Amino acid sequence: MNPELLVEDVRLTPILIADPPLLNTQGAHQPFTPRLIVEVVTQGGVVGLGETYGDGKYLRLARPLAEALPGRSVTDVNGLFALAERVCGDSRAVDERVDAGGLRGVQTADKLRLSVVSAFEVACLDALGKTLGLPVHALLGGKVRDSVEYSAYLFYKYAGADEWGEALDPAGIVAQARRFDRAYGFRSFKLKGGVFPPEEEIAAIRALAEEFPGRPLRLDPNGAWSVETSLRVARELEDVLEYLEDPASGTPAMAEVASRTDVPLATNMCVTTFEEVPEAFAAGAVRIVLCDHHYWGGLHRTRELAALCRAYGVGLSMHSNTHLGISLAAMTQVAATLPHLDHACDTHYPWQTEDVVTARPAFRDGRLAVSDAPGLGVALDRDALAALHRRWLEDDGTHRDRDDAAAMRRLRPQGIRGE
Repeated sequence: MNPELLVEDVRLTPILIADPPLLNTQGAHQPFTPRLIVEVVTQGGVVGLGETYGDGKYLRLARPLAEALPGRSVTDVNGLFALAERVCGDSRAVDERVDAGGLRGVQTADKLRLSVVSAFEVACLDALGKTLGLPVHALLGGKVRDSVEYSAYLFYKYAGADEWGEALDPAGIVAQARRFDRAYGFRSFKLKGGVFPPEEEIAAIRALAEEFPGRPLRLDPNGAWSVETSLRVARELEDVLEYLEDPASGTPAMAEVASRTDVPLATNMCVTTFEEVPEAFAAGAVRIVLCDHHYWGGLHRTRELAALCRAYGVGLSMHSNTHLGISLAAMTQVAATLPHLDHACDTHYPWQTEDVVTARPAFRDGRLAVSDAPGLGVALDRDALAALHRRWLEDDGTHRDRDDAAAMRRLRPQGIRGE
């Protein structure tokens, strides 16, 4: 074994990043969101970078895995899963509340573990690519496109410390979309719904269709609606929607909606593990799966999901979370290798004003160029990392775990419009 490829050390740095008051069906984004930066250091002195969720339940799983990794090769990414199950599998290491539903569906200990492993896998691939002088996409079999298309992610939001202003009606959403179009050149638009009554969100999509005729439009209420409400919205918007994402909660409800509308249904809630695939595909519950390497356990497993979707004739897009430049680079590297990527990928990145990489990725005409530099093609800004970690250390615990419902109560205890 080449000693330069052996892991010498693993550094975990939890951070808090600024987040604007974006609204969803559970509440509002907190002023700061936790993320975890993983650094895998090889005996050859190369540092590989990874990123994932930074809530306490993820940190509790990441620490024993970080302690167990030294001495192993960065090439052994398949072995990470068995290692994580062995050292992180004790149920005592996992918060008892993980079975609570969320914006990604029901959480389990296995799903949390995969989200942690994903950051370690990406960091190992980044270190391996840097050592060999190869981009991560080459380690995944090579790119099939030189740039990856992304979609504008629109949110209802309160006015905050950010420069975007308020968006609580169709006019505000259209103004937001115009800015995304002007600044980044995004060609498609996704609205986070489930916030206001369906009629208001229908009106917002209609306003977008009038402002941007022919552009792909998506609506995602995160499972907030009943089957009948989902069908009513689908009927109202069937002529303008590219797809309707998770209108109802759970595979049975999604399957019923799918059987009664021609509007394609997409998901990142009822299909987030391989174990959930058979039921959803057999029931015809979804026509598009939004992959997310944080959910599925990394870049290799994202490619496995893509192959499975291709075999079953299910479309593929990409989900995002409140990610920074490391995750965006990983998303772009794996997306570049997927022949069957049917739709523009989601990204929250334009909403994030802080980062831990030295140069922010730049969207051109709604696309990101695929880096051919070794590894992920990003470098760590240690000063920024230290400052964001200091914020985490100084926090009283209010923001170390994401809680959109609590954030909403603090922002507007009297209701969503603050009336």
